[in-house]
Amino acid sequence: MTDKALRILFAGTPEFSARHLQALLASQHEVVAVYTQPDRRAGRGKKLQSSPVKQLAEAAGIPVEQPPSLRDEEAQQALAAYAADVMIVVAYGLILPQAVLDTPAMGCLNVHASLLPRWRGAAPIQRAIEAGDTQTGVTIMQMDAGLDTGAMLATAECSITSATTSADLLDTLAESGPAALLGVLGDLQNYQSRASAQNDDLANYAPKIQKVEGLLNWSLPADELCRKVRAFNPFPVCYSLLAGDRVKIWSARAVEATNGTVAPGTIVAADQDGIAVSCGTGQLLVTQLQLPGGKALPSEAMLNSRRDQFAIGQCFDQPD
Repeated sequence: MTDKALRILFAGTPEFSARHLQALLASQHEVVAVYTQPDRRAGRGKKLQSSPVKQLAEAAGIPVEQPPSLRDEEAQQALAAYAADVMIVVAYGLILPQAVLDTPAMGCLNVHASLLPRWRGAAPIQRAIEAGDTQTGVTIMQMDAGLDTGAMLATAECSITSATTSADLLDTLAESGPAALLGVLGDLQNYQSRASAQNDDLANYAPKIQKVEGLLNWSLPADELCRKVRAFNPFPVCYSLLAGDRVKIWSARAVEATNGTVAPGTIVAADQDGIAVSCGTGQLLVTQLQLPGGKALPSEAMLNSRRDQFAIGQCFDQPD
């Protein structure tokens, strides 16, 4: 173990990244500059908004760089001028070309939200829950030119339960990731000398989540739909159409069917336990949902105001 303070470039964008930056700022290491995505227009007013990483860096007085690409020679020269020992990348959102990977003296490290090589790609947290994995974690990886294919320096594991949502898992990994990263940085040369190659045969691709994936197909088994509901909470949130309304389903669990064969999408029970909807196999018991223009409500509260809309026999639309 060493106490050497490293000169660090940090690249990241969302809140998950900011949690790691905060840990670095509180450590003995020196963050010499932060790279983050350009400001985006968001919200109802479509105002330009800075990323959580930029906000944190500016509050700490750290220089912020927001190039639209790192393939430009001028951007690469600016990065090299910081003379960093290592670059830490956490959900940055831009591809690092080989010239950038080779610039820091000790290369570039990535904090990846999966136990590699299980899920490579943009959405490892959601895909792990959607697939029914019972275990995941973070991997500290030495970056190479491939998509999350670099040698692994360290991992930190955690469990996925039958109730875990993507929001839950993100919070858990935002705690374990910084600790694992600081452990590696404390003895980086030793970790790099013992890095292990990934087994490509065990790799799966975790593509970026598309909003259209949230549409529920009630012909699927209830347990599969339940995993999707948990995986897509808080984004993009699963939904289905009922009487012309787009109903968002925030929370649900799979239960056994108790009333014979009923067309998928049909409401078969609606009481204090939830709104039970028939599926290809079993039933999805919806416990929290949201109507257009309203707040997400427990099913019991929704039934108090919209019982007719969610009455037994009403049927959610099936996708074409």
